[in-house]
Amino acid sequence: MTIIVNGNSKVFQDGVTLLEILKELALVDKVMAAAVNMEIVKQDEWDRKVLKDNDKLELLDFVGGG
Repeated sequence: MTIIVNGNSKVFQDGVTLLEILKELALVDKVMAAAVNMEIVKQDEWDRKVLKDNDKLELLDFVGGG
């Protein structure tokens, strides 16, 4: 199935969870917030959030600066 990750189409197995996607993309320790179809998914729900074909996933990392 296809998931749009930060604007880029990527193919994953059916029934993949948000946490599995983060592991596959080697982003588990880098992502601070995630939204599926514009809805924030709490970090303690990432292992239970199953994505569907054509879902839009936005992964955010907070960067400090000044």
